[in-house]
Amino acid sequence: MSSHTLPVGDAPTVYIIHDNPEWIPPFTEALDRLGVPHIEWLLPQTSIDLTAAPPPGLFWSRLSASAHTRTDPHVKEYGRAVLEWLSGAGRPVINGRNVYELEVSKVRQHRALTEHGFDAPRTSAVFGADALPAAARAFTPPFITKHNQGGKGLGVRRFDSHAELDAAAADFAPEGANAPIDGITLVQEYVQPAEPFVTRAEFIGGRFHYAVRVDVSDGSFELCPAEACEIPGPGGAGATTEAGAAPTSADAPPIAPFALRPEITRDTPLIGRLEALLADLGIDIAGIEFIETLDNRQVVYDINTNTNYNPAVEAAEREAGRTAAADRIASVLAARLDAAIASVPAAAPVG
Repeated sequence: MSSHTLPVGDAPTVYIIHDNPEWIPPFTEALDRLGVPHIEWLLPQTSIDLTAAPPPGLFWSRLSASAHTRTDPHVKEYGRAVLEWLSGAGRPVINGRNVYELEVSKVRQHRALTEHGFDAPRTSAVFGADALPAAARAFTPPFITKHNQGGKGLGVRRFDSHAELDAAAADFAPEGANAPIDGITLVQEYVQPAEPFVTRAEFIGGRFHYAVRVDVSDGSFELCPAEACEIPGPGGAGATTEAGAAPTSADAPPIAPFALRPEITRDTPLIGRLEALLADLGIDIAGIEFIETLDNRQVVYDINTNTNYNPAVEAAEREAGRTAAADRIASVLAARLDAAIASVPAAAPVG
């Protein structure tokens, strides 16, 4: 088999479609513990035969919005092609093509949130850097920018005056230091948290698993909880979270960057509404971020469909005798693979 051909198993298998090997080991280790067969499909430098049927099994899309920053600027298109191929063949996909379109577009995410009645940040989508200064005039400083195809805080900057953005607008142009991959920059209201943290609620199989408090007291805008995402040292001057939150007190005592919020449960009203949102959108696995503000708003601002889990939180869950998120995902994938196998018609007897 060519090294440029996606590998296939001899029997129905869980295929993990992704663009970043650093994020995958916690999940493959959990699948190994359950004895679930799995194969990774790392998309860059591969090919698919459109005249051939995809292999039988279960497919899990772990494609990310920030893939173009790590490997190949066209990874989003590779992912679209593979998910279209699988869809056309009727293969079962966790977080399939429609979910991926949500992952790579904060415009779509904002529309989905507002259409379902959530309080989302006031946002304008700006097409091209030349239109940024005029669009920003509709926002009272401070305000923030971010990339439409984001992830890991791409394009997130806080501006305390319109003149500051005027001077930086060229950074968002093609070849600029902050150019968005699709040319779309969002201008968004600044959101002030009541306390210096935001919350990330994790959902597996469409059901709430746990909520994590994410410390933003250093002004960090990198909210990916995976160990591979960790950035040493404090955030730079003027840094914000993706929601636009900035530290409320420079003298606050240090806390763990990621910590469980046990007071948030499936009975929390917002959580029930988010489960209903995921069911309506067909999303199986997600991490949804929200911020509780000084004026008692619950602002939902980001839907992550290739969600990762913090190793310290996961270890604490296992030590407490609870199911870690990676282990629960493995259980869900195992059950879905069994269902996929059972749905394949048995071969007709010969003779």
